[in-house]
Amino acid sequence: MLQRMTIKNLTVFAEANLSFAPGLNVIIGENGCGKSHLLKTAYSLIAASAEEGRKPNATTPTKSLLQKVYAEKLVNVLRPESLGRLARRRQGRERCELSLEFDNPNLNFTLDFSTSSKSEVQISALNSDWQPKAPVFLPTRELLTLYPGFVSIYDNHYLEFDETYRDACLLLGAPALKGPRESKAAILLKPLEDSMGGKVILDSNGRFYLSSPGQGKMEMPLVAEGLRKLSMLARLIGTGSLLDKGYLFWDEPESNLNPKLTKLIAEMVLHLCANGIQVFIATHSLFLLRELEVLSENKQFKKIKQRYFSLRPNENGVEVEQADAIEEIQTLVLLDEELSQSQRFMEAGA
Repeated sequence: MLQRMTIKNLTVFAEANLSFAPGLNVIIGENGCGKSHLLKTAYSLIAASAEEGRKPNATTPTKSLLQKVYAEKLVNVLRPESLGRLARRRQGRERCELSLEFDNPNLNFTLDFSTSSKSEVQISALNSDWQPKAPVFLPTRELLTLYPGFVSIYDNHYLEFDETYRDACLLLGAPALKGPRESKAAILLKPLEDSMGGKVILDSNGRFYLSSPGQGKMEMPLVAEGLRKLSMLARLIGTGSLLDKGYLFWDEPESNLNPKLTKLIAEMVLHLCANGIQVFIATHSLFLLRELEVLSENKQFKKIKQRYFSLRPNENGVEVEQADAIEEIQTLVLLDEELSQSQRFMEAGA
């Protein structure tokens, strides 16, 4: 589990020390406050280690290797023109510093780079082990309609998609679980499949379908977008990518979902946490926040540790406020806007 991320001079952040919960972590803020930057930075560094450690010729981590690997992943995921563009430019402060700490101290590391860095970071504290499991990053849009041939095209042509799309497509294309873990996945899949009205299948031609009893297969482009997002989550559970001790980073999971489906997403997120997945969400949906809060009072979810992070711009960039409960956050802009709208509604009807 990721316990802490310390950053200095990263994009819009002058300095922040984020302490994460082993269960649910929610980053809240307006557009342009750096929510996605935080998710993608943590994901990039964890994914880079996991990918390198899975290679057949992998040995123990070395500085010379990881200084290139970490830099490449940061650039491929956040897509700056060069690595140095991720370093916040302030007079006298031109270096970005990143430190990640885990429950397993052998995974801890610290790195930095300057505004002039291009292809390497400098590692001051090296992790001695590789990340044991690949993290999952789900972007704002669904990927099942993009999937056919996407990885091959991405690897052979320049596309204006960051590497999280490719990474997620690789996981979506993994074979479905068989054996003892299949029954565990089936329990998590049931509420999703009930809402979708069927099961997600991948045919031999590399196309996804929603297979419904009595109705046959429906091509994913013909399925409503909200249901396609649920289908994507169902597929990742079915392949085991979201089962047992791993990481899920999800950027605006509520995007293009109606309130009914948003409620289901909130429930599934908490189910994943209960099954050992550490979840990181970026959102500006008060509805999703409140649904998570309501569901957390249920007996089955009460023991899930949670952490909330509110981002707000100030004269020095973006400040981060964090707490273990939503009501402890003082700078919750979403709530301010909700109250402001209620006041305007009351005045309009006066």
